[in-house]
Amino acid sequence: MPIIHVNNIELYYEDSAPNDKQKPVMVFAHGLLWNTHLFDKQVEYFKASYRCITFDFRGQGQSEITKSGYDMETLTEDTLALLEALDIHKCHLLGLSMGGFVAQRVALKRPELLLSLTLLETSADPEDLKNVPQYRKLVKAIRWLGLKRVSNKVMPIMFGNTFLTDKLRKSDRKQWLTMLQGNRKGGVIKATTGVIERSGTYDQLGSITVPTLIVVGDEDTATPYSKAERMHFAIAGSKLAVIKGAGHTATVEEPEQVNRVINTFLADCV
Repeated sequence: MPIIHVNNIELYYEDSAPNDKQKPVMVFAHGLLWNTHLFDKQVEYFKASYRCITFDFRGQGQSEITKSGYDMETLTEDTLALLEALDIHKCHLLGLSMGGFVAQRVALKRPELLLSLTLLETSADPEDLKNVPQYRKLVKAIRWLGLKRVSNKVMPIMFGNTFLTDKLRKSDRKQWLTMLQGNRKGGVIKATTGVIERSGTYDQLGSITVPTLIVVGDEDTATPYSKAERMHFAIAGSKLAVIKGAGHTATVEEPEQVNRVINTFLADCV
């Protein structure tokens, strides 16, 4: 099992071409409550031309649950330490939701490491105050009842109505519900708290100069279009793409659209 020790923790990661030093590198950072599988369709699509690296943030997936370190700044240090350990000097960095919070911080702190930045279903702002009570209640419910008991309340946050009601995708929904329920309670509570309590990066976005793509699903209620547009206007030269029929997890809901948009963007970065 590919485990690497970085920043005093054990991180799980997957590398599609660990011995290939010629391919450009794509690094994928997943969203809250998920893991490397969030980008399975992207890795499958891009691995012929790119070295694709995915990893699980601390407390999630197969990575170590630590007592602390779930703030976005520490997760950024984890990511940078992973890149260093894998001897990655340049990469295309893609982050979804929580992964996007981290990806922005990498771009701000170590821009020389990035060939491009792709921000999916994410925001540069702190958590909306109107959402905080709801999410804190969710954390409390997870602590006392476990994630399985509240997972049906989480699914509409993570996925759009089109995906949730499509009769032909019943097996897909079951797969992702099962994965959601398989999270370890201790890690989920800490990771969710880190997201709720995060600071914003909006005031710093003007200093991002790497080619940037911002992607949002037209059914995303967790980080809606207005959040994506706000980042787009703040990052000079950035591109904004809307994925039709997708909610907060477009890489799963509409992978073909997402892959096509990313592929076009990366082609322009060469």
